[in-house]
Amino acid sequence: MKKRVLSNSIVAALCCGLLAGCSANAVDEPSVGGDWKTSRGYISEKFTHDGEVDTLVWVGNDGISIYLNQDAQVEYQKIMFPYVTTDEAKTTQTFATGDYNGDGYTDISVDLVNDAGESETVQWIWSAEESAFTVNGEVADVSDDEDEKPEVYLKDVFGEHGLKVGTCLTTRMISNDIASKRITDQFTSITMENEMKPDYLFNKTASKEAGQLVVEFSDDAIKMLDWALANNMAVRGHTLVWYSQTPSWIFYEDFDTTKSLVSEAVMIDRMESYIKQVFELLDEKGYLDIIYAYDVVNEAWMEDGSIREENNYWYKTMGEDFLYYAFYFADMYAPESVDLYYNDYNEQFKANTLVSFVETLKDENGRYLIDGVGLQAHLYTSDDLSTYFNAMDTIAATGLKIQLTELDVSLGAWQNTLPPTEENLQKQGRFYYNLINGIFERVDNGTISCDALTFWGYVDSMSWRSSAYPLLFDSVYQPKYAFYGAAQLKEYAGF
Repeated sequence: MKKRVLSNSIVAALCCGLLAGCSANAVDEPSVGGDWKTSRGYISEKFTHDGEVDTLVWVGNDGISIYLNQDAQVEYQKIMFPYVTTDEAKTTQTFATGDYNGDGYTDISVDLVNDAGESETVQWIWSAEESAFTVNGEVADVSDDEDEKPEVYLKDVFGEHGLKVGTCLTTRMISNDIASKRITDQFTSITMENEMKPDYLFNKTASKEAGQLVVEFSDDAIKMLDWALANNMAVRGHTLVWYSQTPSWIFYEDFDTTKSLVSEAVMIDRMESYIKQVFELLDEKGYLDIIYAYDVVNEAWMEDGSIREENNYWYKTMGEDFLYYAFYFADMYAPESVDLYYNDYNEQFKANTLVSFVETLKDENGRYLIDGVGLQAHLYTSDDLSTYFNAMDTIAATGLKIQLTELDVSLGAWQNTLPPTEENLQKQGRFYYNLINGIFERVDNGTISCDALTFWGYVDSMSWRSSAYPLLFDSVYQPKYAFYGAAQLKEYAGF
């Protein structure tokens, strides 16, 4: 049997018919596996063997696909054929069944049921002769209709400009072989999404027994630090002092919230002990050498230039001095190899405030206690990049380093996000291209000092803003225009 691409007529006969309205924007959540929602459709079923995902079946607006784990490897082969879409019908249910022969799934059937109760079945059967799946008797094309895109790695692109490139990390990501490999392929740095925040660092019971704060790393934090060590990943620490995700009990007498807040002097001592313990623990456990930067203080300033007071127990107990003391103690206990950062969001509206603030972080000899300013860069495709670059340049003029620490670019605007249409995704690709290009230009000509950029994730489905599709890969780990924009491949970035 000669291998060939399915013709349009065969495609139409196989899967259009009464189901021609399978549009990503119109698809109701399937009854099977709906948690595998993607930016372009739904994975309807996942097949596993010995606890490992073997095969994914995906129904999306550009086709029905199988992602096959070839020979138990992480790389997935995409087998796809598109179908014409209309607004006349929509898929309401998707069911997939498969037979496993000991080496892999050899027979997979997908049943589609539309909102009129009418069904269509598409069947994949593995052909040993062809070493490929056949689809209803025809050998399936193993690629989509788009031109083959070049293989590119962000770590190589950013490395050419002297930058580390990173992602935030969760245990979910490193428990998934596909996600883990995508990270090691593309990135050189990680930032824990949560596990190094104060909420995860203090042992309340031990602190009460000892009469002083006791810092411990959670099992999840250790798991991710070990993974970083094993995979030669640099680590950004995030974060020491923050008004949010910090347990209130650390600010009270005897660590008891029914009692009074402690005095400024007591809280200064507690802050010093806390920061000292973090760096000592990292050193003791053998992780300090992979830490290259640490967010000492996070989100202390408002857009109007005032200090954040609401729910800020550091401010309630120490006043504005908490900012200076945080950097003073971090500078005292962190090794020279760890750069100390102030980190904030909406930085394009706070540039002048941040410039004034960092000037207060100097010792008696005029030496900065801070090494850099972290720009979170939670952006939108409607944002004005010239405004953003002006803010970046203003902050960089202090002579401190700049890092983008939590970059994502949501579709649309704040409080008005947009669906992942082709047009919107292309606009996102162009935005990423222009943003990264502007950073590279500034680094190369010495306008800014920047040695790392971190994306706040890389797969849309794992993003804290997943409904706005802000990242580089869709939910089945396929690169978007955004990825090619970040990789500076303009031809594939939506232009």
